Amino acid sequence: MRPVLLHGYPLDERMWEPQLEVLRAYDPYAPRLYGRGSSVDEWARQILGEVDGDVVPVGASMGGYVALSMARQAPERVRAIVLAASRAAADSPERRRERDATIATLRADGVPANAAWGVRPEELIEATEALRDRPDATEVVRDFAGPLLVVAGADDETVPLEEAREVAALAPDGRLEVLDGAGHFVSIDRADRFDTLLLDFLDACRR
Repeated sequence: MRPVLLHGYPLDERMWEPQLEVLRAYDPYAPRLYGRGSSVDEWARQILGEVDGDVVPVGASMGGYVALSMARQAPERVRAIVLAASRAAADSPERRRERDATIATLRADGVPANAAWGVRPEELIEATEALRDRPDATEVVRDFAGPLLVVAGADDETVPLEEAREVAALAPDGRLEVLDGAGHFVSIDRADRFDTLLLDFLDACRR
């Protein structure tokens, strides 16, 4: 049972460096999502081909969409899921328009100041297209038989707390943990608490 750590946007796999150390006994894998095309489902397919056996996808924001796609494509291999500040629903028409505006800004101005060092505009454009066009994963959550942990930041302005509650309630074995003092990237804002939750969750899944 191998944790697969899936990074958020516009960060990259380096956001998980602290967790790679914390989870070393589980041999975690933190792939780079950029450069894999403009389809979340294709990213998930590639990553499933890069690891053997059972997996526990741990998805931060954008990475959560990949985690749910992995569960859709290979439910027999996905033992459990962690969604950190992520959602199941597809983009609304308004959100799709916002993605298009983001793409235009990336083309005109380059990467934003909060992007991971070295990420190229074309990589973020592809990723934004993938996020905009991803399918709804509500049924994946509803049908998922394993444990599903939703971790939400109390101060997250991107994924409202009520939406996180709804996702956790939708899963047959869902659970919500709210981290005070955390915004959208809960594993960074409250690394201490997040790491403890993640280790406890993985230990419980292994029993």
